[in-house]
Formats: sequence, C-alpha cells, structure tokens
Amino acid sequence: MTNRLRTEIPEEELDSELIVEERAVQETPENFLTKFLTKGFITTDDATRALPFILFLGLLGMVYIGNRHLAERNIRDIDKISKEVQELSWDYKVTKADLAYKSTLSEVAKRVDTLGIKQSVQPPQKITVKEEDGQ
Repeated sequence: MTNRLRTEIPEEELDSELIVEERAVQETPENFLTKFLTKGFITTDDATRALPFILFLGLLGMVYIGNRHLAERNIRDIDKISKEVQELSWDYKVTKADLAYKSTLSEVAKRVDTLGIKQSVQPPQKITVKEEDGQ
C-alpha cells in the first residue's frame, strides 16, 4: 500500500472558462441598533463623535455603582459595631449590678467571715471634744 499523498494525482483538465460563483451580498442583520444607526436620525459619524461622551457616561455609571457598594459596606460595618456596643453596654450594666450587690454590708460580712473578721455588735460611739475657753 502506498501513501496517497506521495503519489501523483493526475491533474484534471481545466476548462478554458473560469467558473466564478457569485455570492449574495451579505447584508447587516436587521436589528434595532443597525436600523437606528443607518436609517435613523443618527449617522455613523454622529455616533463616532458621541463616543467619548458615551464612554464618560459609562465611567460615571461605574463610579456610581462603586460608591453604592462602598456605602452599603459602611452601613453593614456600622450595624456590626452598634450591636457590639450594645452587647458591651449590657455587660457593663450586669457587672455594675453585680458589684453593687457584692458591696452590700451583708455580702461583705459573709466574705470577710472566712478571714476571721467579725461584724461589730456594739453601736458606734460618738466622740466629743470639749473646748476650753482659754483666751
């Protein structure tokens, strides 16, 4: 078996006439944009001149979207921090109430009883100093 690519393939006899197939002219598809640019009131030149303005509007739109995302992220951070502040406020109030309870006379007496310190049973005495008229 021989390789068909290496063997010579007899060339067909060419007719003296060339046959040219005519292709149909490819038209642009009929959609809104092509109708608007070709048959509407805006020509291709006008659209080309307006391109910088359209790009500027696109840039403004992207800046607007980015600003919106930044604002939403800041709002989420503020909500998170305010919840944390509220929880810390609750912890402060609980600790303050606990300290007020533990600093009452009866609670202090219970705690120092283990150290051997007893609460005085006698009422406090008033000490008065008499002044002498020594002028």
